[in-house]
Amino acid sequence: MNTQSFIQTLESYPTRPLVFDYGSGRRVAPGYHVTEVMNVTYETMDCGGQANFWRETVVQLQGPGAKDAPEFMTTDKFLGIYRRVVASVPVRPESEVRLEYGDALSPAVRYHVGAVAESEGHLVIFLTPPGVTCKADSSCCGPSPSVRPNVQLEEGLELRVVGAAKGSSCC
Repeated sequence: MNTQSFIQTLESYPTRPLVFDYGSGRRVAPGYHVTEVMNVTYETMDCGGQANFWRETVVQLQGPGAKDAPEFMTTDKFLGIYRRVVASVPVRPESEVRLEYGDALSPAVRYHVGAVAESEGHLVIFLTPPGVTCKADSSCCGPSPSVRPNVQLEEGLELRVVGAAKGSSCC
């Protein structure tokens, strides 16, 4: 979802408590903060030698502190923070919006917006974790596996994952 669509969606639900669900019913705890809004530019080269360029708007969320009220931020408050940012930083409306969150149990991840739904008077933003894909043409690397193997290595061992056929010019 791009930044403009995300903001327009929030504007359609004024005063609603804003809930972020980052998978399997796990939610960012009430009392969270928006700590930063970032313009992120990526300039990359994939394994097939193709240059890639894209931009994202990353909104960083932090869980509540000990003194924070256990309430979800409203859409109006979130939009107020966003508007203060865009008054000083040129956020690009066409950029994909990502929400970054992590806590003591989970590392920080830049989630995609998967869906938005009303539920019990709340506006719930369902976040989807990012995946890793080969951006090169499928003729270069072949289909990417959708699941990463869960492998534990003993100390001193090295795991090598090979994505291309022997003799390939990429991967």
